[in-house]
Amino acid sequence: MARWQPNAPERLAQAALELFAERGYENTTVIDIAQRAGLTKSTFFRHFQDKREVLFGGDTLSDLLAKAIAEAPGTATPLEAVAHALDAVGRHAFTPERREFSTRRRAVIAANPELQEREALKGLRLTARTTEALKRRGVPDLTARVAAELGALASEIAYARWSKTPDGDFGEAARLALTEVQAAAERASQRH
Repeated sequence: MARWQPNAPERLAQAALELFAERGYENTTVIDIAQRAGLTKSTFFRHFQDKREVLFGGDTLSDLLAKAIAEAPGTATPLEAVAHALDAVGRHAFTPERREFSTRRRAVIAANPELQEREALKGLRLTARTTEALKRRGVPDLTARVAAELGALASEIAYARWSKTPDGDFGEAARLALTEVQAAAERASQRH
């Protein structure tokens, strides 16, 4: 590929994913990734600080969540605002075109403890960012934290369903999972 072609971050992420799957994470270098993408090492470092970051997209997802929560209708409950955000994430990050990449990415992460740690940290940052976005809407701290945690759990459930369903819609799966998680939380507070 010519160096001037667009979408360098996507090309680098695809190349990294291929190489991590073929050679393993530990046996792949930044130079390998850049070469596979038809780019230079300096281009790689313009977009990502290290080879771990290439599969995590920086703050794109957290920015999208925060923006969507801010744009939720003013009458939305905290969980409705989270559902609005998860729907936006589905439209941008979990599209049918990204299903194969996302599934392969998840498998590569599952095989590498260093990437698992990075994924866990990213999840914590997404939850914290969701909490902050809800608090900016005037949601009390504890309520914002609970809604963000329920949203994170619903997102995991939705991802598992979306990745296994060829024609599934992530936003729809997330809304359903959020309803189920909320119902389960309510049942958990009841005496048996």
